[in-house]
Amino acid sequence: MKIDKFNIDGKKESIEVMDKIFSAKINKKLISGVLYKINANYKGRKAKTKQKNEIIGSTSKIYAQKGTGNARHASRKAPIFVGGGIAHGPKGEKNYKIRKLNKNEKKMSVASLLSDKKKSSNLIVISDFKNEIKKTKEMNKILNKFEASNSLIILDKNSKEKVFKSLRNLPNVKTTDINHFSAFDIIKFKKVIFTETSVKELEKRYE
Repeated sequence: MKIDKFNIDGKKESIEVMDKIFSAKINKKLISGVLYKINANYKGRKAKTKQKNEIIGSTSKIYAQKGTGNARHASRKAPIFVGGGIAHGPKGEKNYKIRKLNKNEKKMSVASLLSDKKKSSNLIVISDFKNEIKKTKEMNKILNKFEASNSLIILDKNSKEKVFKSLRNLPNVKTTDINHFSAFDIIKFKKVIFTETSVKELEKRYE
């Protein structure tokens, strides 16, 4: 199939792309399952509290066992005291199951989402960047031409070297390459932008 390709000035041409990526059947059940697994694997388990044996301090008995009229206590490091250890607190361990995603699931979910973006006119293919763009202001103007202020931009290696600096400070824009994006990224941003070469790189994975 053919889709529109634009240069940075907005001039329109056409480019041949694979149907199985940009005109695939939209499998919502598969997408839902893939997103569930991705989010489950992103969960952090980094909270950490000190147990009683990790608190630094004296282990001497606070006061005499009997005769004070108070409850019996030993160390100030006990959980009932302020500054003491935390009983049964988080230990900073990953104690959850890693949900596996096979290659076919990843590929088909990406194809489904890209086809949906194409159907809703939120997929844009632009020419490779041949000249370096250093200023964020200049790059912002280009994105505004395509109404892509909220976008995932998937670049080829050469284009990334030329425009990455001008894109990194733009809010609601993520710049990446073929090797570092997921179904979650596609659904998170309104527009998805490819360069001509990055489209060809993606197609090689579906051959």
